[in-house]
Amino acid sequence: MAKEQQKSERTALLLVDIQNDFCEGGSLAVPDASDILPPVNKLISKAQAAGQTIIASRDWHTVDHASFEARGGPWPPHCIQDTPGAKFHPELLLPDDAIRVSKGTGFDTDAYSAFDGTQLGNFLSRRGVRHLTIVGLALDVCVRATVLDALDKGFSVELIEAGTRAAKPEEAQDILEELQLAGASVH
Repeated sequence: MAKEQQKSERTALLLVDIQNDFCEGGSLAVPDASDILPPVNKLISKAQAAGQTIIASRDWHTVDHASFEARGGPWPPHCIQDTPGAKFHPELLLPDDAIRVSKGTGFDTDAYSAFDGTQLGNFLSRRGVRHLTIVGLALDVCVRATVLDALDKGFSVELIEAGTRAAKPEEAQDILEELQLAGASVH
């Protein structure tokens, strides 16, 4: 097997929470979120052509989720299971064979990282994946947590800056620097 093909098969593209509620018009909209769609869709196309695993994480909250303000959490209701806000953005060219990972599904626990309570790390390891290319929403919340968890689990991580936006844009540069210091490469 050619070295380039081996590297490609050991790499996965991880799309973090590119859902309607995190995009313009959603209940927890990230500023300029839809700007990530063209570069993300190019990455999806490239990953498909290379035969890479594509994973899409999503918040998949219960109606009375612990993270919601009514329960003392920090967030308004968002990404409630089977609602339009929980759907992946309609312009996201998510392939039918992409792996969907649901997080934050319990009533009383929250999950920011795509690895939190999902066994995603085990799944990737069984597939021989060692490198993750990560994009998604929001940089300062779920993307940050996912990158840090991936690094902690021993994956090498490439974060694509054009494929992410922060809920608090003024903090984006500090988050990118934090993730670089933690070991992620940022491009």
